[in-house]
Amino acid sequence: MGTEVTSSIKNAILGVAIIALSGCTMPRGAALSSEILKEKDANTATFQVEAVTRANLKTISKWPATGWSGHYHWINASRGPDSSVIRAGDKISLVIWDNQENSLLTSENQKTVDMPGLQVSSSGTIFVPYLDEVQVSGMTPADARTKIQSALAPIVPSAQVQLALEAGKQNSVDLVSGVANPGTYKLPDRNHTVLSLIAQGGGIAPTLRNPLVRLIRDSKTYEIRADRLFSDGSKNATLRGNDKLLVQEDNRYFTALGATGSESIVYFPQENVTALESLSMTGGLSDSRANLKGVLVLREYPAKTLRNDGSGPAMQQVVFTFDLTSADGLFAARGFQINPGDTILASEASLTITRNVFSLIGSAFGLVSTASNI
Repeated sequence: MGTEVTSSIKNAILGVAIIALSGCTMPRGAALSSEILKEKDANTATFQVEAVTRANLKTISKWPATGWSGHYHWINASRGPDSSVIRAGDKISLVIWDNQENSLLTSENQKTVDMPGLQVSSSGTIFVPYLDEVQVSGMTPADARTKIQSALAPIVPSAQVQLALEAGKQNSVDLVSGVANPGTYKLPDRNHTVLSLIAQGGGIAPTLRNPLVRLIRDSKTYEIRADRLFSDGSKNATLRGNDKLLVQEDNRYFTALGATGSESIVYFPQENVTALESLSMTGGLSDSRANLKGVLVLREYPAKTLRNDGSGPAMQQVVFTFDLTSADGLFAARGFQINPGDTILASEASLTITRNVFSLIGSAFGLVSTASNI
């Protein structure tokens, strides 16, 4: 009875081993590079395969960027005047002092005339009694005060003018999001900077991942990573009236798959990420599974960027391949820029499958040996 059981177990296990050797049922965590790239030799290939080396890296780096503009655009810092400038929509409050008897402006027991909240019109003027419309837009408050007082001199020689400015929309900026206290903030002068405004708003929210600062000015949008803004004083740009500032998360990402340390969506922790850096961010390659000659980057280009002269991709879908067993391949991976939306795929080594098969066969014969001793 024992011999029959042992013989049955042997036959069953040898059958499993034969099936495993055929590769039909072996579980794997990633595809082989040969399986992915086999279509490249077909007559109707639907994607392009580009082996990245130091020799062609410079050419590939000039191909159109995908997923974003290729780099952030920002304006450099510049020193502006410390005084404000009157703009349409501002409000001006005048106090006119006059001590003369029979004044045109004041009554017998009154020494001052208050004119609060005079709104600067769209044409840049305010109305002042006896002077009619006075052009003040584009002037500093001090210059506007002098102009009004000089204009009053022929009528009220002893008049003295005080002027206070309340900023309107064109002398204010909007701090929209990403800070503790968003809102509309008045510009105290023409030298108010981005960092000063962020500080007014209570600083960037600590919950934001990889914060990105966006400045909307007129019809243009400028962007810079917050850590770059904080570390480089030349990027602390001066604000203008009607600017809008937003702080948001940098949502650029790439996908890591296959025999990497982790299979996940990885957000860009810095402005630029190379292929070699992307592998480090995923925990590196699996020592026992990864094919160092089969690291792939999958990318899709817009149809309008296709070229036939090598200055751009020949097909919309391109697979870039890297051989990390050579210095040339390592240097190429260190210089190759990952674009948002790319997929990093570490293919599995064929030796791993063979090793797994023989491990299974070894376990099977171990079980047979155990059964023989029953």
